This record gives sequence, C-alpha cells and structure tokens, in this order.
Amino acid sequence: MKILASVSPGEIRVAAIDATGLADYALWRPGHPDGVGDLYRARITARMPALGGAFVTLGAEEGFLPERDGGDANPGTILGVQVVRSAQGGKGVRLTGRLAPDDFGLIGSGPPALLRRGPGAVETLAARHPGAEICIDDAGLATDLRPLFGNRLRIVAHAFDATLEADVAALASPEVALPDGARMSIHPTPALTAIDLDLAGAAAARTSKGAAHSAINRAAIPALARQIRLRNLAGGIVIDFAGLSVKARASLGPTLTSALSNDPQRARFLGFSALGLAEILRPRVHPPLHELLGTAHAEGLAALRQAAADSAANPAAALELTAAPALVTALRADPVALAQFTARAGRSIAVREDRTVPISGWRLRPLPRGSA
Repeated sequence: MKILASVSPGEIRVAAIDATGLADYALWRPGHPDGVGDLYRARITARMPALGGAFVTLGAEEGFLPERDGGDANPGTILGVQVVRSAQGGKGVRLTGRLAPDDFGLIGSGPPALLRRGPGAVETLAARHPGAEICIDDAGLATDLRPLFGNRLRIVAHAFDATLEADVAALASPEVALPDGARMSIHPTPALTAIDLDLAGAAAARTSKGAAHSAINRAAIPALARQIRLRNLAGGIVIDFAGLSVKARASLGPTLTSALSNDPQRARFLGFSALGLAEILRPRVHPPLHELLGTAHAEGLAALRQAAADSAANPAAALELTAAPALVTALRADPVALAQFTARAGRSIAVREDRTVPISGWRLRPLPRGSA
C-alpha cells in the first residue's frame, strides 16, 4: 500500500493504491477545508428541543450540537466543540462536545474562535492505512508533515502517473464499466444516491439466463462497493440490480454485506425494498466527491493545476487565464490558491473574465514577453 499526494495551487489530491489499483481517494483544499476535526471555542445561541439539540455559533459560522453531545446547556454557555460532520444542504456543521482530555485545556475563555484545524486528507488516509509509505510531490507540504510521519514520508517528482490520473478522472463520470460487460450508472439526488446496474452489454453465458444474470450481478458487487468508497457516497444509497426478480435479488444480500464490511465509514446494507432495491446507509462525514467536483471553484483549481504545469515547463512565460465570471470569483474568494500559484511559479497569473466562456471552458495562453 502507498499513499500518494499530488499538490497543486489550492488543492491536494490524495490517493491510496494497492496491488489492485486505486483503493482510497480524497481531496483537500486548504483555502476551503470542510472543517471535519476542527476544534472551536463556541457559544450556544439557541436551544432547540424539537430538534434534539442546540444551535451554536463558532464565530463566522454556525453549527448544530445534539443534546447527547452537550447541546442541553443554556444559551450563552461557552464550551469546546469539535466538528464531526461537514456542512450539507444549507445546514451548518454537526458538532460534538465530547473532546479528548488534552483538548479541554485549549478552550479557555473569550469569544467563539477556531482553536485548531482538523487533519487534512494526507493525515486521514495515513491513519486509515498505518505503515503505508507516503509519497508527496511538494517539498513544503513534506516539511510540514515530516514530524508526523518521519521515515514513512518520501518526496517524489510526480506523485500521480498517467494511469492514476486516468483512474482519478474517471471518478467524475457517472458511468462505470463492470466485469462481464455490465455497466453501472451513479445518480446523486438531494435525497439519496441511486445506482443502476445495466446488463445490456454483458457477455452471453452458456448457463440459464437467470443464473447468468445472478452471476453477473454478484461479480459486480465488489466493484460497486469500491466505487461507493472512492466517491465517498453518503446518506441513503439505493441499488437497482439488473435482470433479476425481486425474490431472486435477496440472494445477493450476503455478498453485498461482505463487500461493505471493510468500509471505513461503516456502510450498512439494510435489506431490499418492496421494489427490489438494495438499501444502504453510509454515514456522511466529509462531503461526497460529486459535491466537490464540477463547481466553479473545482474548475478554477483545475485551471491553476494546468497553469502550474505549463509554468514549470516554461518558467519564462507569463500566463493569462480567461474564464467565466463565476470561476474567477471563486478563485479570488479562495485565500490560498492564487497565492500558492504565485509562490510556485515565481510570478502571478493574469486572470480575465469572459462571460461567453462556460465554466469548464477556461483557457490558458502565454502573454507576450514583458507582460505581467
């Protein structure tokens, strides 16, 4: 097992790979962290008995503290809290007041404030895979993390090779090829994530049609569980297996339960619905990958990643990024990304808005010599 961290302006992409390929994947954006693990001195602003907790101000944002975790205190109470779930759907972060003994000494008195950031993606995957070698392609990040990992950590020229880049890029697609010619399509909605298995391209079998469909569905389950983990799908997940009656699908339950057994988020197979849909509940902690991709901010970071590569290949050239206003706004709102590009390239990048350019249609071009 290896953990590979590819660093670009405003973003760290972290992959864990084993003999079978990509095993875990996570994104970390220092300018916009998801907050999980952050330690705060907070103040309770309102008790909400009907919701079983209290709203808490953290300073610049708010969160929800369940009663069982300290949310039964009176409004105005100052206490220490830690983020245990990222914000979602317009709701603030989920908090707990159950802190490690050493953390209570950090709370002190005063107004609500952030006291310590939680672990980044490198630390999270390193804890998940103890003993795995950690390869990072940025000396600054390696220096910061060296005290935590010592000889486990190694600096490399490029953490991601072409194969890994392709595997990571594939996680942005809703379509996944499965064994025996089957396909899986993944469709997140605000309420749940629906996964559909399609046998249209599956190879013909010499056994009976029912036995063949059962075998193909069963063979797809490990890949299905792997995609759930890699994409960090969370909340309710329903799976429509293909070509089997509602009664016949029940035989897939033990295989699905086994495939989910090593999931770090403790995904649980709940059974089949009356419609024959497999139901899975996977707790949300960090945002699912689809929430982090496809946004103006994500496209802006992709543009800076390409710009950093272009600048490394031709250090003498100044670059201009032409992009949609939303992308430019997102980059300028990130307190880290543009500054990191300047530090890496030795010069700033010119950023120009163009309302005719779609979010994913950004363009890079070298500026004439002597330009900014």
